[in-house]
Amino acid sequence: MNEHQKEVSISGMTCKHCVDAVTEELSSLAGVHHVSIDLVQGGVSTAVITSSLTLSDEEIGEAVAEAGYLVVANNA
Repeated sequence: MNEHQKEVSISGMTCKHCVDAVTEELSSLAGVHHVSIDLVQGGVSTAVITSSLTLSDEEIGEAVAEAGYLVVANNA
């Protein structure tokens, strides 16, 4: 199985509820089997998404926006 990892920076997250909301939305994307978030309260948090499919920046951004937050940077 080919694994893809994508790292994104997300602004606006302040608590565990924020982490849970973003994790839930990202986990619902096709192929995603793990999401890890390093919370920086009130700053820019980092999410690492591991999936069996290549995810576009747009679909990741939309999932994060659905949770109420904003992707400020995408890294391969």
